[in-house]
Amino acid sequence: MIIKILVLAIAIIMYLGLILFPRRKVLITLFASFIIILSGAITLKEAFLELINWNVLLIYVGTLILADLFILSRVPAMMADIIINKSPNTGLAITLLCVLTGLISMFVENVATVLVVAPLAIDIAKKLKISPVPILFVIAMSSNLQGTATLVGDPPSMIFAGFSGLNFNDFFVYNGKPSIFFIVEAGAIVSCIFIYLLFRKYKQKEVIEEVATPISYVPLFLLILMVAGLALISFLEKGFSIKSGILCFTIGTLGLIWYAFFHKGSPKEVYEILKKLDWETVLFLIGIFIVVGSISKAGILEDISKLFVDAFGNNVLASFLAITFVSMLLSGFIDNVPYIVLMLPVVKNLAIFLGTNEFLLYSGLLVGSCLGGNITPFGASANIVAVGILKKDGYETKFSDFVKIGLPFTISATLAAASLAWIIWR
Repeated sequence: MIIKILVLAIAIIMYLGLILFPRRKVLITLFASFIIILSGAITLKEAFLELINWNVLLIYVGTLILADLFILSRVPAMMADIIINKSPNTGLAITLLCVLTGLISMFVENVATVLVVAPLAIDIAKKLKISPVPILFVIAMSSNLQGTATLVGDPPSMIFAGFSGLNFNDFFVYNGKPSIFFIVEAGAIVSCIFIYLLFRKYKQKEVIEEVATPISYVPLFLLILMVAGLALISFLEKGFSIKSGILCFTIGTLGLIWYAFFHKGSPKEVYEILKKLDWETVLFLIGIFIVVGSISKAGILEDISKLFVDAFGNNVLASFLAITFVSMLLSGFIDNVPYIVLMLPVVKNLAIFLGTNEFLLYSGLLVGSCLGGNITPFGASANIVAVGILKKDGYETKFSDFVKIGLPFTISATLAAASLAWIIWR
């Protein structure tokens, strides 16, 4: 009982620290995990061999490397230029640009995707003498939304796969039913309609005079190889196999070798790629895995599950809606990574108590926590980057400016995705 109280106290202090000091999140989580190990609640061996999901970390690092190389290849920039030139008007071009952003974000880290598409959006806005602010907002939102659709799109999806044992193919079809990909796409379709209605007034035709020329197609082929490899592993292996992490990390490493020795990239340039990777999130995930794993070992998550049951009784619909929309609202203000790591075992226990399909509640948790980041300008890293790009270009943005677009965008997309999840999995 003393250990349970101690672990709970450390976890509460950690979560308060993450809310109050988000820029110190790595230091806070690693310090909390260190205190828990020091207290004897878990051993160092348990922390590193049982609680840390090394498969998730290998997938994340491998896809980050590949994403950077894909961006450097200028293939995404070329695709964006072609879309703009082929569109009959600017309103549709912006909508299709968001579609492209979403497609890239299924396999490439969200921030990297925004960094590629944002300059094009700003250039369009300047030529038409309109504000690029709402355009960059919806580009960031589209990247956040679609990152949830595949196993390699976003850390929460990787964490979900690691916890529930889903492989790459399971995100498309699971137990013979449409899975996370199609649930997210229901939200994406609604969001595209919302974006088009927002920009349909721009009837002018915009043309990119000089279409970007790709430097190399090798990163694209490596990305295709990674997706094909993950699909093959999913056919051959049951569940979330460590082979998926090894594959992603290996292909990322091959990409670096190609860049260093066959693409005339200097060792310094390779070092810069590695240096700029999101190591902060890697360390953050390690700390979160240890803290939340210790909470689970102490039996605290079962207590939280019982609180949900006490609040909603045996009403599955009420529980599903509560998980989905509470997650959505919370994720607009707190980091969704520690939240989803904490809530996955809670949702599993809740499904057992309710006697319902756990995948239904998982879907609500994943959709709500990932889409909720689109409500506020600091709810997701891609949003923060978009606001930063605008500020650097001389455009000041207000919190209310983002929320005016983000809130209806998020509610409509979440409603569509949650509705499909309920129809399929109830």
